Amino acid sequence: MASESRLYTFSADTQEKLRKFRLGTSRAKDPQAVVYQIDKHTLEIAQADDTIYTNVQELGDELPDHSPRFILLSYPLTLPSGRLSVPYVLLYYLPVTCNAEVRMLYAGAKELMRNTAEVGKVIEIAEVEELETIEEKLGGVA
Repeated sequence: MASESRLYTFSADTQEKLRKFRLGTSRAKDPQAVVYQIDKHTLEIAQADDTIYTNVQELGDELPDHSPRFILLSYPLTLPSGRLSVPYVLLYYLPVTCNAEVRMLYAGAKELMRNTAEVGKVIEIAEVEELETIEEKLGGVA
C-alpha cells in the first residue's frame, strides 16, 4: 500500500460521490465538473461544495487565486473523425501564488486522487485562463 493512501483519506460518502459522478457523466451532453480540496488539518480529500459546474467559465470564477484544487471534469467533444468522446480527466489546479506547504500537500495526493477517481488523464493548470483552452488539451484524449 502506498504511503499517500495512509496519509490522505476519503470518507465513504466522498468515495460514493466520486463513483456516482464518474458513472453519471459518461453520457453527458454538456461539460460537468466538481471541485475537490484537502482539509489541511484532517488530510481528508472531499468535495469543496455540492455544486456540479456545467460551464467552464463559472468554474473558473469559483476557483481560489492562491489555493490548489482537484477538479474532476467530464467534457464531451467531437473528435476530428466525427465521433463523440467524453474524456473524464483530473484537472490539477496549482496556482503559482500558493505557498510551498500547500503545494506539497496537493502534490502528495495527486496520484491517490487520480487512482481513486479513476480518471484517464491528469492535466495540470496554473491559471484560471487555461480553462479557456481545455478543449484543445483534451483533443488528444480518446
